[in-house]
Amino acid sequence: MENPLKLANYNDSTDEKLITNSKKGGKKSLNKLLNRHQNYIFNIALKMLNNVTDAEDATQEVLIKLITNLAKYDSSKSRFRTWLYRITFNHILNLKKSAPEKKELTFTKFFGFMDSVPDIFIAEEENTNEVMGQSIQEARIACTAGMLMCLDRGQRLIYIVGEIFKIDHNLASEIFDITPVNFRKKLSRTRKDLHQWMHKKCGLVNENNPCRCRNKTKKFIELGIVNPENPKWLSNYKNKIFEHVESKLDETAITTDEIYSKIYQQDPFKTNMKAKQVYEEILNNKNFARFMDL
Repeated sequence: MENPLKLANYNDSTDEKLITNSKKGGKKSLNKLLNRHQNYIFNIALKMLNNVTDAEDATQEVLIKLITNLAKYDSSKSRFRTWLYRITFNHILNLKKSAPEKKELTFTKFFGFMDSVPDIFIAEEENTNEVMGQSIQEARIACTAGMLMCLDRGQRLIYIVGEIFKIDHNLASEIFDITPVNFRKKLSRTRKDLHQWMHKKCGLVNENNPCRCRNKTKKFIELGIVNPENPKWLSNYKNKIFEHVESKLDETAITTDEIYSKIYQQDPFKTNMKAKQVYEEILNNKNFARFMDL
């Protein structure tokens, strides 16, 4: 699926044609417009909330806002993607706390917990097992997702948008309604907060750190953090985040900050499984014309 915020591939005129037809009552055009953007919204929400159900609900709520406000959209005032993602980000920032957020994690608390999780060695024959291999990856993503939850919502969103998905800073500044310079300053401060803790504690970025995903996996399974039979992250996806980012990482000239970005960009870019249901409910609703202000 095309990443709507990847400028190299993005065409504003496609959105504008779909919007024009949607405003005339074209359900197929509205369906295409929603489909064009919904997985990106879902993956931002999932990274922000660290809860699949909450992310699905947030995506549905944003899509409903899109539909009920589409008649008010004015292309002479802003580009559609700026308008839509400003709605999206404001909605996510104002949601009630998700279950992971209610734990009110700090880096000290999170890494204190990780230090308390005993290492359990995985034998080589187990490591080659497909289910165990998937569980190790689930443990990695669960841990790095937990690190993100130590940032406050504003920092977390800035980092996800600017560092993981690598949205162009000029576009991001439009969405957040700040100057590009201010966006870069906020991103820089957030990078520093997260990366200094990762450097001190995480074996993925600093081989001198003893913490290893594979050694935590069995205990994560015991604690219910990882479920081999029902993976939270490694399901419902066809590709990974790095395939949807604004700019690819240069493997031959990678910076320290890009090493951290790469860890998160290896995560799955998941499909919103409720999307089809949402489309059908909206498009078949008897009040569809009223939603579209027809």
